[in-house]
Amino acid sequence: MKYVLTVVCLLFLQLFSAQEENMTYADGVFGFEENKAQKVFTDWTRVRKEADVKSQVTDSLQTNQQVIILKKEEAILRLGERGANWYKVSYQKGDIVSEGYIWGGNLCVGFRNKNGYDFLFGLSKTVDRKSKEYNGTEKQNIAGIKVMEGNTLIDEVYFDTGRGEELSYGTFTIESGHKLQNVELTLKAMVSGEACGIASYSQYVFFRDKKLVALPQLTNVGDADVYYHTEEFVFPNDKGGISNAFIFKMEEMEKDDKDREKKKHSSKTYLWNGSSYQLK
Repeated sequence: MKYVLTVVCLLFLQLFSAQEENMTYADGVFGFEENKAQKVFTDWTRVRKEADVKSQVTDSLQTNQQVIILKKEEAILRLGERGANWYKVSYQKGDIVSEGYIWGGNLCVGFRNKNGYDFLFGLSKTVDRKSKEYNGTEKQNIAGIKVMEGNTLIDEVYFDTGRGEELSYGTFTIESGHKLQNVELTLKAMVSGEACGIASYSQYVFFRDKKLVALPQLTNVGDADVYYHTEEFVFPNDKGGISNAFIFKMEEMEKDDKDREKKKHSSKTYLWNGSSYQLK
């Protein structure tokens, strides 16, 4: 009898695990509030009659098109490592206001307007990258920042942002020029997961003379009080900063089997000449 119960339990667990693997979840970065404005990030996105990839296409919207989120649908579509709900939206082209359904993965994670420019942050696709950890390849999301002047694309940069588990939430902010020559402003995009051991990725981008300059990406990860790895930049206007340069700092801590902390520190300086940077 015990043997039969054990077999039944194992079969149940296998069935439950298989169902879990087949379930589709939406990434938190694509959770948009109703009655709020959003913008299209990808080069264009289809507008459909219903919340389904097989539904009739009624229109298409280009990058930087503003839409109003009317309703978040239950239907979820996953493309690569991006999973997002469908949204019912309204939008205006000329004097005509229309409604339809678009996939949330094509919308901006964040957007800002400054000095007459629109800055957009979003995720565009999933690619295979070589991975030492997996001894092969793994899926990586590609994120990007675009600067627009109306409907005209001025410049864009792209960078990796990990797997779907790193996309629980994201932020997009505009900072000062940090007292760096010719830097009009600094953009900072960040995505992160919720669980311990899930990395967050921060991408700084300088904006100067209508050009975007991406800095080395920062990665931060921690596992409760057992391990952490932190990376940051020190700019000229920060405490400890130096003129015409930014400093990369890393700190790492790991506890051994006797609960003793072992820390590592490193730093390197990047010189900024007004248009590009190089390692000192």
